[in-house]
Amino acid sequence: MPAETPAERVYLDYAGFAPVDPRVLAVMRPFLEAGIGNPSARHSLGAEARESLDAARMKVARLCGGAAGGIIFTSGATEANNLAVKGVAPRRSGHTRIVVSAVEHISVINPCRDLEKAGATVCMLPVDAEGRVDPGMLRAALTPDTTLVSIAAANPEIGTVQPLKELGRVARAAGVPFHVDAVGALGRVPLNVEGLGIDLLTISGNDLYGPPGSGALWVRPGLRIHPQVLGGGQEGGYRSGTENLPGMVGFGVAAELMRVEGTHQETARLAGLRDRLADGLLEAIPECRLTGARSGRLPHHLSLVVRGAKADGVLLDLDLAGIAASSGSACASLTQTTSHVLRAIGCPPEEAEGSLCFTLGRWSIAADVDAVLDRLPPIVARLRALSAPLHT
Repeated sequence: MPAETPAERVYLDYAGFAPVDPRVLAVMRPFLEAGIGNPSARHSLGAEARESLDAARMKVARLCGGAAGGIIFTSGATEANNLAVKGVAPRRSGHTRIVVSAVEHISVINPCRDLEKAGATVCMLPVDAEGRVDPGMLRAALTPDTTLVSIAAANPEIGTVQPLKELGRVARAAGVPFHVDAVGALGRVPLNVEGLGIDLLTISGNDLYGPPGSGALWVRPGLRIHPQVLGGGQEGGYRSGTENLPGMVGFGVAAELMRVEGTHQETARLAGLRDRLADGLLEAIPECRLTGARSGRLPHHLSLVVRGAKADGVLLDLDLAGIAASSGSACASLTQTTSHVLRAIGCPPEEAEGSLCFTLGRWSIAADVDAVLDRLPPIVARLRALSAPLHT
C-alpha cells in the first residue's frame, strides 16, 4: 500500500502514460544490456530468447484468459487495433461492412475510414448519454455482409464500461468476429475472452505499467487475419520484424503482476479515491458535472466538464501547481478537434471545451486527491472571472 505522503508532483494521467513498474524494469535490464540473442537465431542464445518470448506470451494470454498461441505482439494498442480492423474486415469475399460504436478510439475509427475509401461500409452505432451501446441496436445493425464488430471494453475519455457479454452474444449469434479494444479495462474490470465471446482483443503493455511501445492483439485460434507488416514472418507471419524482446519480456511481467495484484482490494482502493475526488469537485465547483456513467465505469477513471473554463487553461494552471491531468484521449488531442466522444453523448460545445479527465493508478494516494480538491476549484473560479467580460 502506498505511503500517504504527497509527492513533489501529483500525477493523475495514468490513462495517457502509466509509469513503468520498477519490478518490470528490473527484469528487462539484462535483456537490454548483453548476452541476449535474436529469437529467430538458430544458436543457443536465440533458443533462450525464444523461450523468454514464449514465456511472455503465456503471461499476457493468462491475463486475458485466452490461448497463448493467439497472442500477436505489436508495438502498442494502435498497431493492434489497425491489425484487427484491416486484418479481419477485408478477408471475406464480397462487400465489406464494419460495425463500430460512435465512441471508439481514433485508432479504430481511422482504419475504418481508410477501408471506407476502398469501398467498405462503416456503420457507426449511436450511444446513450453515458456512452453505452445498446445490444439491441447492434443486433439490428448486423447484416449478412458484416465482416467485423469492433467495440471497446471501456471508453478512455469518459470511462464507461460497455455490456460486453451481451454485445459478444449478439455478434456470436450472427457469426461475426467481435473485436474489443481492452485498453484501460483489462486487469481492472472482469474481462475474459472465452467468457465474453471475444474473437480479437487489443492490449497495451504500458497501460499495465509495462514498457511503452509494447502491445498485443489476441486472436481466437482458427480466425484468419491478413498481416499488415510483411517481412521475415515473425509472430506467426502476422507481424514481421525482429521482436522487441526486452519490451515483450517487460510486457509479460507487467501482465503477470496485474493478474496477481489487480485484486478486488486494489480496484476498491482506486474506486474509493476516484469517488472521493468526484464528490469533492462536484460539491466545490458550480456548473460542473460528470461525463460517462457514475456506476459501471472504470474504477480508476474520473471525467467531468466545467462550464466557463477552457480545459487548456485549466490544465496549464494545474500543471503550474504541480498536478498532471488530461482532457480526454492523448491521441485525439493531437488533432485539436472537438472530441467525437463528447459529441456522441450529446455534450454541448460550451461544456465540451471544459472537459477534464483524471486517471489514478498503482501509486496514487489520498494526498493526490487532496491536492486536486485544494487547487482545482480556485483555478476554475479565476479562469471564469477572467472570461466573464467576454460574455457580457
